[in-house]
Amino acid sequence: MTVILTNDDGIDAEGLWALQRATELFFGNKGAIAAPNCEYSGCGHQVTTKAPIAIAQRDKDIYAIAGSPADCVRVAIAHLYSDVKLVLSGINHGGNMGVDTYMSGTVAAVREAAFYNIPAIAISHYQDRRREFNWTWASETTARVIKQLLEIPLPPQSYWNVNLPHLPEAEQNLNTEVVFCEKSNSPLPLEFQTEGDRVTYAGRYHLRDRTPNTDVDVCFSGKISVTQMRI
Repeated sequence: MTVILTNDDGIDAEGLWALQRATELFFGNKGAIAAPNCEYSGCGHQVTTKAPIAIAQRDKDIYAIAGSPADCVRVAIAHLYSDVKLVLSGINHGGNMGVDTYMSGTVAAVREAAFYNIPAIAISHYQDRRREFNWTWASETTARVIKQLLEIPLPPQSYWNVNLPHLPEAEQNLNTEVVFCEKSNSPLPLEFQTEGDRVTYAGRYHLRDRTPNTDVDVCFSGKISVTQMRI
């Protein structure tokens, strides 16, 4: 059985290697990496159809692909491997909850897998910019969540979206509550900074709507949000 690991932060992102450690903790092997050769954050479900996609093999079962996260999954399941049974995407450097899921390359990767009824889990780590990521905690927590989710049958063409909270160091343990919840449908805060004839998005992520029992509120409350999604 081949487990594919990908992301949208790029193959050199620390979160991807934290995901590999989580995979090794749970499965006893590292899985196969098929990830973008550069950052594709916010690319959504972009795919490449009118240009060649370069593939650079860095090591056994490690491929840097010149394409989007969705491209990486396509290449992995149709070209590199014939027995893909699970796709894991992440661990994203930042949250992907609510309407983020439409813009996220991390989530697009698992949505692509779901098109082919391959079980898939996207894992993102909300970031409180006052704190550094603890990737050891993230790996161990992700391994626990993967184990829990793989015990739950997925309906056809469905996938999981997981968001880890950014807890203070003193609260980082392996007992963080996992909450199954709905996706928030509220828009992101719209705010722009103006410079001449140009504007730059300046919406404050942490001020977004927190409707109770949605993924945004759960994650912002210091719990692990898990949402089952369909294509």
